[in-house]
Amino acid sequence: MELRRLEHFIAVAEEGSFTRAARSIHLVQSGLSVSIKALEQELGAALFTRTTHRVELTDAGRALLPEARATVAAAQGARDAVDAVIGGLSGVLHIGIMQSLAIIDLASLLARFRHERPSVELHPRTTVGGSADLLREVASGGLDLAFASIPNGRFPGVTLTHLASEPILLAVPPGHRLEGNDVIALSDLEGETFVESPEGWGTRLIAEQALLRAGVQRLVSVQVPDLATLTELVRAELGLGFVPRSTVGASERVTLIPVVPELTWEISLALPSGRPSSAAAHAFADLVLETWPATATRG
Repeated sequence: MELRRLEHFIAVAEEGSFTRAARSIHLVQSGLSVSIKALEQELGAALFTRTTHRVELTDAGRALLPEARATVAAAQGARDAVDAVIGGLSGVLHIGIMQSLAIIDLASLLARFRHERPSVELHPRTTVGGSADLLREVASGGLDLAFASIPNGRFPGVTLTHLASEPILLAVPPGHRLEGNDVIALSDLEGETFVESPEGWGTRLIAEQALLRAGVQRLVSVQVPDLATLTELVRAELGLGFVPRSTVGASERVTLIPVVPELTWEISLALPSGRPSSAAAHAFADLVLETWPATATRG
Protein backbone atom coordinates (compact mmCIF):
# COMPACT_ATOMS: atom_id res chain seq x y z
CA MET A 1 0.00 0.00 0.00
CA GLU A 2 1.56 3.29 -1.13
CA LEU A 3 1.93 5.99 1.47
CA ARG A 4 0.97 8.77 -0.94
CA ARG A 5 -2.38 7.10 -1.62
CA LEU A 6 -3.13 7.10 2.09
CA GLU A 7 -2.18 10.80 2.23
CA HIS A 8 -4.54 11.46 -0.69
CA PHE A 9 -7.32 9.51 1.05
CA ILE A 10 -6.85 11.53 4.27
CA ALA A 11 -6.97 14.81 2.32
CA VAL A 12 -10.31 13.93 0.68
CA ALA A 13 -11.74 12.68 3.99
CA GLU A 14 -10.79 15.91 5.79
CA GLU A 15 -11.87 18.29 3.02
CA GLY A 16 -15.07 16.45 2.08
CA SER A 17 -14.36 17.34 -1.53
CA PHE A 18 -12.04 16.08 -4.27
CA THR A 19 -11.67 19.63 -5.59
CA ARG A 20 -10.63 21.14 -2.26
CA ALA A 21 -8.42 18.16 -1.42
CA ALA A 22 -6.60 18.38 -4.77
CA ARG A 23 -6.02 22.08 -4.17
CA SER A 24 -4.73 21.51 -0.61
CA ILE A 25 -2.13 18.90 -1.68
CA HIS A 26 -1.24 20.65 -4.96
CA LEU A 27 -2.39 17.81 -7.21
CA VAL A 28 -4.65 17.88 -10.27
CA GLN A 29 -8.11 16.52 -9.47
CA SER A 30 -7.92 13.79 -12.10
CA GLY A 31 -4.70 12.49 -10.55
CA LEU A 32 -6.28 12.47 -7.09
CA SER A 33 -9.31 10.55 -8.37
CA VAL A 34 -7.05 7.94 -9.99
CA SER A 35 -5.09 7.57 -6.74
CA ILE A 36 -8.25 7.05 -4.65
CA LYS A 37 -9.66 4.58 -7.16
CA ALA A 38 -6.41 2.59 -7.08
CA LEU A 39 -6.54 2.49 -3.27
CA GLU A 40 -10.16 1.30 -3.33
CA GLN A 41 -9.23 -1.44 -5.81
CA GLU A 42 -6.33 -2.53 -3.64
CA LEU A 43 -8.54 -2.70 -0.55
CA GLY A 44 -11.52 -4.18 -2.38
CA ALA A 45 -13.95 -1.63 -0.91
CA ALA A 46 -15.43 1.76 -1.74
CA LEU A 47 -14.10 4.45 0.59
CA PHE A 48 -16.35 7.39 -0.36
CA THR A 49 -19.90 8.07 -1.46
CA ARG A 50 -20.79 11.25 -3.33
CA THR A 51 -23.80 13.34 -2.28
CA THR A 52 -25.16 16.50 -3.86
CA HIS A 53 -22.93 18.83 -1.86
CA ARG A 54 -19.99 16.80 -0.58
CA VAL A 55 -18.08 13.52 -0.51
CA GLU A 56 -18.70 11.32 2.54
CA LEU A 57 -16.86 8.34 3.99
CA THR A 58 -18.36 4.86 3.72
CA ASP A 59 -18.17 2.46 6.67
CA ALA A 60 -14.94 1.10 5.17
CA GLY A 61 -13.59 4.65 4.81
CA ARG A 62 -14.38 5.47 8.43
CA ALA A 63 -12.59 2.31 9.53
CA LEU A 64 -9.54 3.15 7.42
CA LEU A 65 -9.18 6.82 8.42
CA PRO A 66 -7.61 6.43 11.91
CA GLU A 67 -5.31 3.66 10.62
CA ALA A 68 -4.28 5.78 7.65
CA ARG A 69 -3.52 8.72 9.92
CA ALA A 70 -1.46 6.50 12.23
CA THR A 71 0.49 5.08 9.28
CA VAL A 72 1.24 8.51 7.83
CA ALA A 73 2.19 9.80 11.29
CA ALA A 74 4.57 6.85 11.78
CA ALA A 75 6.22 7.60 8.44
CA GLN A 76 6.59 11.25 9.44
CA GLY A 77 8.08 10.11 12.73
CA ALA A 78 10.73 8.17 10.82
CA ARG A 79 11.56 11.28 8.81
CA ASP A 80 11.69 13.34 12.00
CA ALA A 81 14.17 10.91 13.56
CA VAL A 82 16.53 11.35 10.62
CA ASP A 83 16.00 15.12 10.53
CA ALA A 84 16.86 15.34 14.23
CA VAL A 85 20.20 13.64 13.56
CA ILE A 86 21.11 15.90 10.64
CA GLY A 87 19.86 19.04 12.39
CA GLY A 88 16.83 19.85 10.26
CA LEU A 89 13.06 19.89 10.80
CA SER A 90 10.47 19.64 8.04
CA GLY A 91 6.97 18.42 7.30
CA VAL A 92 3.46 19.82 7.73
CA LEU A 93 2.02 21.04 11.03
CA HIS A 94 -1.77 21.03 11.34
CA ILE A 95 -2.81 23.53 14.05
CA GLY A 96 -6.37 23.86 15.31
CA ILE A 97 -7.46 27.35 16.31
CA MET A 98 -10.63 28.86 17.72
CA GLN A 99 -12.58 31.48 15.78
CA SER A 100 -11.80 34.04 18.50
CA LEU A 101 -8.34 33.95 20.07
CA ALA A 102 -7.57 37.56 21.01
CA ILE A 103 -6.06 36.58 24.35
CA ILE A 104 -3.28 34.62 22.57
CA ASP A 105 -1.01 36.40 20.07
CA LEU A 106 -1.18 33.57 17.57
CA ALA A 107 0.15 35.63 14.65
CA SER A 108 3.40 36.35 16.48
CA LEU A 109 3.80 32.70 17.44
CA LEU A 110 3.32 31.51 13.86
CA ALA A 111 5.66 34.18 12.51
CA ARG A 112 8.41 33.29 14.98
CA PHE A 113 8.05 29.55 14.37
CA ARG A 114 8.11 30.09 10.62
CA HIS A 115 11.29 32.15 10.97
CA GLU A 116 12.98 29.50 13.13
CA ARG A 117 11.68 26.46 11.21
CA PRO A 118 11.32 27.58 7.57
CA SER A 119 11.04 24.01 6.24
CA VAL A 120 7.88 23.28 8.26
CA GLU A 121 4.65 24.07 6.41
CA LEU A 122 1.99 25.54 8.73
CA HIS A 123 -1.68 24.69 8.25
CA PRO A 124 -3.80 26.51 10.87
CA ARG A 125 -7.57 25.93 10.63
CA THR A 126 -10.81 26.28 12.54
CA THR A 127 -13.74 23.88 12.90
CA VAL A 128 -17.46 24.61 12.83
CA GLY A 129 -17.95 22.68 16.07
CA GLY A 130 -15.57 24.84 18.10
CA SER A 131 -13.30 23.54 20.85
CA ALA A 132 -15.05 20.18 21.18
CA ASP A 133 -14.41 19.42 17.50
CA LEU A 134 -10.82 20.66 17.74
CA LEU A 135 -10.07 18.31 20.62
CA ARG A 136 -11.71 15.36 18.88
CA GLU A 137 -9.50 16.07 15.85
CA VAL A 138 -6.37 16.17 18.01
CA ALA A 139 -7.32 12.87 19.67
CA SER A 140 -8.06 11.18 16.32
CA GLY A 141 -5.03 12.53 14.45
CA GLY A 142 -6.73 15.08 12.21
CA LEU A 143 -4.79 17.85 13.94
CA ASP A 144 -1.28 17.78 15.42
CA LEU A 145 -2.24 20.19 18.19
CA ALA A 146 -4.82 22.88 18.92
CA PHE A 147 -5.70 25.90 21.02
CA ALA A 148 -9.00 25.18 22.74
CA SER A 149 -11.24 26.04 25.67
CA ILE A 150 -13.12 23.32 27.50
CA PRO A 151 -14.78 23.20 30.96
CA ASN A 152 -12.81 21.37 33.68
CA GLY A 153 -9.65 21.22 31.53
CA ARG A 154 -10.07 17.56 30.60
CA PHE A 155 -10.85 15.69 27.38
CA PRO A 156 -10.36 11.99 26.46
CA GLY A 157 -7.22 11.24 24.47
CA VAL A 158 -5.77 14.73 24.86
CA THR A 159 -3.24 16.42 27.12
CA LEU A 160 -4.33 19.99 27.90
CA THR A 161 -1.84 22.60 29.06
CA HIS A 162 -3.36 25.75 30.52
CA LEU A 163 -2.02 28.93 28.90
CA ALA A 164 -4.20 31.90 29.79
CA SER A 165 -7.61 32.82 31.19
CA GLU A 166 -9.98 35.73 31.60
CA PRO A 167 -13.52 36.28 32.93
CA ILE A 168 -16.55 35.66 30.76
CA LEU A 169 -18.89 38.64 31.11
CA LEU A 170 -22.56 39.17 30.34
CA ALA A 171 -23.16 41.44 27.34
CA VAL A 172 -26.34 43.48 27.85
CA PRO A 173 -28.00 45.64 25.16
CA PRO A 174 -28.87 49.31 25.74
CA GLY A 175 -32.01 49.81 27.81
CA HIS A 176 -32.20 46.27 29.17
CA ARG A 177 -33.49 45.87 32.74
CA LEU A 178 -30.07 44.54 33.85
CA GLU A 179 -28.01 47.30 32.24
CA GLY A 180 -27.39 49.30 35.43
CA ASN A 181 -26.23 46.38 37.60
CA ASP A 182 -22.64 46.20 38.87
CA VAL A 183 -22.84 42.42 39.04
CA ILE A 184 -25.49 39.88 38.03
CA ALA A 185 -26.29 36.57 39.69
CA LEU A 186 -26.88 33.71 37.26
CA SER A 187 -30.18 33.06 39.05
CA ASP A 188 -31.38 36.47 37.78
CA LEU A 189 -31.18 35.20 34.18
CA GLU A 190 -34.10 32.79 34.48
CA GLY A 191 -36.22 32.94 31.31
CA GLU A 192 -33.96 35.44 29.50
CA THR A 193 -33.32 35.23 25.75
CA PHE A 194 -29.71 34.74 24.59
CA VAL A 195 -27.58 35.02 21.49
CA GLU A 196 -25.15 32.07 21.62
CA SER A 197 -22.21 30.39 19.95
CA PRO A 198 -22.87 27.00 18.32
CA GLU A 199 -22.85 23.85 20.43
CA GLY A 200 -19.32 22.64 21.15
CA TRP A 201 -17.84 26.14 21.52
CA GLY A 202 -15.92 26.69 24.75
CA THR A 203 -17.82 29.79 25.90
CA ARG A 204 -21.15 28.04 25.42
CA LEU A 205 -20.05 24.86 27.19
CA ILE A 206 -18.81 26.88 30.17
CA ALA A 207 -21.98 28.97 30.36
CA GLU A 208 -24.33 26.00 29.98
CA GLN A 209 -22.64 24.03 32.75
CA ALA A 210 -22.84 27.03 35.10
CA LEU A 211 -26.51 27.69 34.28
CA LEU A 212 -27.33 24.02 34.76
CA ARG A 213 -25.70 24.06 38.22
CA ALA A 214 -27.70 27.21 39.05
CA GLY A 215 -30.93 25.60 37.87
CA VAL A 216 -31.52 28.38 35.33
CA GLN A 217 -33.46 27.85 32.12
CA ARG A 218 -33.10 30.24 29.19
CA LEU A 219 -34.07 30.62 25.53
CA VAL A 220 -31.40 30.66 22.80
CA SER A 221 -32.84 32.69 19.92
CA VAL A 222 -29.82 32.92 17.60
CA GLN A 223 -26.61 30.91 17.17
CA VAL A 224 -23.65 32.54 15.41
CA PRO A 225 -20.08 31.18 14.95
CA ASP A 226 -18.30 34.47 15.66
CA LEU A 227 -18.06 36.32 18.97
CA ALA A 228 -17.77 39.74 17.34
CA THR A 229 -21.01 39.14 15.45
CA LEU A 230 -22.59 37.74 18.61
CA THR A 231 -21.85 41.04 20.35
CA GLU A 232 -23.38 42.98 17.46
CA LEU A 233 -26.56 40.91 17.73
CA VAL A 234 -26.71 41.63 21.46
CA ARG A 235 -26.38 45.34 20.68
CA ALA A 236 -29.29 44.93 18.23
CA GLU A 237 -31.37 43.60 21.17
CA LEU A 238 -31.74 40.01 19.95
CA GLY A 239 -30.78 38.79 23.41
CA LEU A 240 -28.08 38.71 26.08
CA GLY A 241 -24.71 37.11 25.45
CA PHE A 242 -21.75 35.58 27.28
CA VAL A 243 -18.43 36.89 25.93
CA PRO A 244 -14.79 37.01 27.06
CA ARG A 245 -13.68 40.63 27.64
CA SER A 246 -10.89 40.51 25.04
CA THR A 247 -13.33 39.75 22.22
CA VAL A 248 -15.34 42.97 22.62
CA GLY A 249 -14.06 46.24 21.14
CA ALA A 250 -14.24 49.45 23.12
CA SER A 251 -16.49 51.08 20.51
CA GLU A 252 -19.20 48.40 20.64
CA ARG A 253 -22.29 49.76 22.40
CA VAL A 254 -23.04 46.97 24.85
CA THR A 255 -22.64 46.88 28.61
CA LEU A 256 -20.35 44.17 29.98
CA ILE A 257 -21.28 43.02 33.49
CA PRO A 258 -19.55 40.41 35.71
CA VAL A 259 -21.65 37.44 36.81
CA VAL A 260 -21.64 35.36 39.98
CA PRO A 261 -20.60 32.64 40.25
CA GLU A 262 -17.78 33.90 38.04
CA LEU A 263 -17.35 32.28 34.62
CA THR A 264 -13.78 31.84 33.37
CA TRP A 265 -12.61 31.36 29.79
CA GLU A 266 -9.48 29.20 29.90
CA ILE A 267 -7.30 28.72 26.84
CA SER A 268 -5.24 25.53 26.67
CA LEU A 269 -2.77 23.95 24.29
CA ALA A 270 -3.94 20.46 23.30
CA LEU A 271 -1.64 17.60 22.26
CA PRO A 272 -2.59 13.95 21.76
CA SER A 273 -2.06 11.66 24.72
CA GLY A 274 -2.66 8.38 22.89
CA ARG A 275 -0.02 8.65 20.15
CA PRO A 276 3.40 10.26 19.71
CA SER A 277 3.52 13.83 18.41
CA SER A 278 5.70 14.81 15.47
CA ALA A 279 8.98 16.64 16.00
CA ALA A 280 7.40 19.75 14.45
CA ALA A 281 4.50 19.58 16.92
CA HIS A 282 6.94 19.23 19.85
CA ALA A 283 8.97 22.20 18.59
CA PHE A 284 5.85 24.38 18.25
CA ALA A 285 4.59 23.33 21.70
CA ASP A 286 7.97 24.21 23.19
CA LEU A 287 7.74 27.66 21.62
CA VAL A 288 4.24 28.18 23.03
CA LEU A 289 5.30 27.14 26.53
CA GLU A 290 8.27 29.48 26.43
CA THR A 291 5.71 32.27 26.20
CA TRP A 292 3.14 30.88 28.64
CA PRO A 293 4.66 28.83 31.49
CA ALA A 294 1.97 26.31 32.35
CA THR A 295 1.00 23.05 34.04
CA ALA A 296 -0.30 20.13 31.99
CA THR A 297 -3.53 18.34 32.87
CA ARG A 298 -3.98 14.98 31.21
CA GLY A 299 -7.48 13.93 30.12
